[in-house]
Amino acid sequence: MDYKKAGVDIEAGYKSVELMKEYVKETMRPEVLGGLGGFAGAFDLSAIKNMEEPVLLSGTDGCGTKVKLAFVMDKHDTIGIDAVAMCVNDIACSGGEPLFFLDYIACGKNYPEKIATIVKGVAEGCKQSECALVGGETAEHPGLMPEDDYDLAGFAVGVVDKKDIIDGSTIKAGDVLVGIASSGVHSNGFSLVRKVFDITKESLDTYYDELGKTLGEALIAPTRIYVKALKNIKNAGMKVKGCSHITGGGFYENVPRMLPDHALAVIKKDSYKVPPIFDLIAKNGDIAETMMYNTFNMGLGMVIALDPQDVDTAMKAIQEAGDTCYVVGHIEEGEKGVKLC
Repeated sequence: MDYKKAGVDIEAGYKSVELMKEYVKETMRPEVLGGLGGFAGAFDLSAIKNMEEPVLLSGTDGCGTKVKLAFVMDKHDTIGIDAVAMCVNDIACSGGEPLFFLDYIACGKNYPEKIATIVKGVAEGCKQSECALVGGETAEHPGLMPEDDYDLAGFAVGVVDKKDIIDGSTIKAGDVLVGIASSGVHSNGFSLVRKVFDITKESLDTYYDELGKTLGEALIAPTRIYVKALKNIKNAGMKVKGCSHITGGGFYENVPRMLPDHALAVIKKDSYKVPPIFDLIAKNGDIAETMMYNTFNMGLGMVIALDPQDVDTAMKAIQEAGDTCYVVGHIEEGEKGVKLC
């Protein structure tokens, strides 16, 4: 008896690392010390001496049951973008710059080419957010997970000068809410999506005229990364007063998280066009509108609060980052929460 006969192939692990090295190298920043394969990722923090009061930010998340689509479609090159996005967007939401990322892949069996393809997506997400992929772990779990299954999660660390933290404390009545478009469902609500649609290859390969693509293509579209958009706003000299990453729990859970007491966020549902994938989900699942807004991003991946005089400049900065944005509402005096009208 040996480890391979027990279900863990160490040689496959070595091959995975060799195959992913080329993707990892593309994410390197000058601050990264050493290379892939050490026991810990090393990152030089000398540059933060230029900050008055540097504060480290961290975020960890996964892709939820969206990985099920990757299994069925046998498409594994974008799910890593989702894992990175879910972490770095949270860091950007607090005003921070993501510095480095680590991934964790648990699998039933290590297929080196598949693992390398997953990490290729992780590296792409890191490149989009200018975040270094400094390490990770691939763990085989024979007997615990089916051989073809895997789960993916990640952890990111960022930094922000204390004076630049976005905490919502200065939000007041009259401030304007700007929504930044999502790329689709992102990485939340897939347990509901999988109840609405028959998640088979045939179903996911079905073309819908209203989508202009197959169902699978619409659902697996990677989560939009907003690091550059928020960085552009800051570089334009504008202050984001509050920022909400619209993830699990949709608008009703996430928008209030950026608000101080006695601030009511009023969002106009007709201020932007809801992407057709959400209409299709609601129709096929007979899902009430309130539940849709309480589960999905409904086409807005982030909502930010701005002083009215900063709106035009901030929106231009967002657009220059390649994102689409809309004025979607405002802040009123009232009980802390969100009103959709």
